[in-house]
Amino acid sequence: MATIIGRRGKGSRPERDPEGRMTLTEHLRELRSRLFKSALAVLLFGIIGFVFHEQIMEFLLDPMLEAAERTGADARPTYQQATDPLIVPMTIAMWTGVMLGAPVWIYQIWGFITPALYANEKKWALAVVGAAVPMFAAGVVLALWVMPKAWEFLLNFTPDDISNYITFRDYLSFVLRLTLVFGVGFLLPIFIVLLNAVGVLRHETLSSARRWVIVGIFVFGAVATPTGDPVTLMLLATPMWLLFEAAVLICRIWDRRRDSDPIANLSPDEATPDDALDRIGRVDDEDDS
Repeated sequence: MATIIGRRGKGSRPERDPEGRMTLTEHLRELRSRLFKSALAVLLFGIIGFVFHEQIMEFLLDPMLEAAERTGADARPTYQQATDPLIVPMTIAMWTGVMLGAPVWIYQIWGFITPALYANEKKWALAVVGAAVPMFAAGVVLALWVMPKAWEFLLNFTPDDISNYITFRDYLSFVLRLTLVFGVGFLLPIFIVLLNAVGVLRHETLSSARRWVIVGIFVFGAVATPTGDPVTLMLLATPMWLLFEAAVLICRIWDRRRDSDPIANLSPDEATPDDALDRIGRVDDEDDS
């Protein structure tokens, strides 16, 4: 019996440190595991995208074709190289894998950083990351809504005697970049609130830097959007600006709550302040009386 128990103990996985401490080798092993799970999710959803690439292709082409019909411009996708009929379905599969696999790889990012957080920080981090998935999805949906308007704006500049022969690879690159930019842009307030939850960033810092943050948002929108037109820029930058203001408001509420309770934000290795202990003692005395 002792031998059997010993073998089980030898073959079992080592227990995690309750405080989340890991060696460099363990960190690298954890990173490899998280990357593998994320890549596997993207691959599996990508296979689904490859199987249904014709239906997805029609869905992605609708914005441009609708814009061409409204403007009266002659715009049509084309294959430019012999390998395009293979490259295009693979690109669609990759796009589908990244989009549908977002809940998995966002969760894996949280799973990698959570061992470094204290228990009170993990609670806030889990709530924030739980909101990251719908926020990313909202950004992608907004991008799909913006695309017809962006194409209509661009096609309006086409002369009557000129036709737009757009390569399918360039079109998919446009779609992929636009959706990713909007999705990642909508994650900005999530990361701001997360940094505030772990005590790295306070609302005073955000308020003092508000002017530069707004400028940075519009610069990001101008550089990151594939079209660079003012319509797409405003449709990306305006929601990001409003989401930033909402994040600042949430951070202000959390900071005031933490400032009013000196014990709530203590890490496990920090001593409780004397004035807080005195206050706790007075409350206990009042309860006993």
